[in-house]
Parts: sequence; structure tokens; C-alpha cells
Amino acid sequence: MADFRIWSDEFAANGYLTKTHEFDQQAFGVDGKNLSPALQWEGVPPDARSLALTLYDPDAPTGSGFWHWIVVNIPVETRSLPQNAGKADGSLLPAGALQLRNDYGTVGYGGTAPPRGDKPHRFIFRIHALSADHLSLDASATNAVARFMTHLNELDSATYTGLYQLK
Repeated sequence: MADFRIWSDEFAANGYLTKTHEFDQQAFGVDGKNLSPALQWEGVPPDARSLALTLYDPDAPTGSGFWHWIVVNIPVETRSLPQNAGKADGSLLPAGALQLRNDYGTVGYGGTAPPRGDKPHRFIFRIHALSADHLSLDASATNAVARFMTHLNELDSATYTGLYQLK
């Protein structure tokens, strides 16, 4: 069996995400397309019953990082998400998957937007293999509660990191 791993063909591991992946919000001084990258994974543990996906920037100047995307209840047989799967309406996600509010306060993928002139930030995509068929959450759950439930039920996880910087 292959090791559990996640990747994207849109940027190299530890390489730079693009303007396509950048947030689109004047308040943050960015005008990207806010499209989540296409992601693929393999080697899901055989005892996994569902999956979750998170995107985290540990370098955000908040004292606790910044959560850009949280998706739970991804069917265990799913092995990829297309570009823009993180759009707010969730129409490109597999049936049953649920996106929660990110730290921008919006539902779905919230793209890169580190402070202009700051060092390159790390954006860590993590696929979580869970022991639960689904997490009993609805759209009103906070991303902190979703992440708590994810970690409580986690069997294994795999990460893929991209960088982004606004000069």
C-alpha cells in the first residue's frame, strides 16, 4: 500500500501558489481569483471511514495562525478535488461534504493574502483520515469545533505545503 500523501499539480511541494489562489478582497489589499487548487491524494488508511481537509497558514501574524479552508464529511472513496472545489456554494465538492467558515468569516476556500512585504508564508493543506463515518456538524459550527472533532477522530493525516508572498 502506498504511503498516505496529498499533492497538487498546480504548484510544487514547498513551491509558490499563484495569483489564481490569492484571496479577492480589497480590505486585505489583494485581487486574486480565490480559486482553491486541484488536490489529489492516495494511500488512505484502510480503516478510514471519512476524510476532512484543512488549509492553515501558521505564519499569519495573529498569534495563532489563520485557517483558510475547512471541509469535513468527505466520502472516504474520494481521491481528488477539482480546482475551485472550495467555492462557497460547495457545488464542486462530493455529495455530503460540508465546508465551514474560514478565519475570513466566509464559507469555503479563502485564498492566500499574507501582509504585503512579509516573508513568504506557508500554506499547509492537510488531508485527515477519520475513524467516523461523518462528523455531526452543520453549517453553524465554528471551524475550531470542526477541527476539534477532526483531530478527535483522526487516524492519520498527510500534508502538502505551498508558499505565498506579496512583495
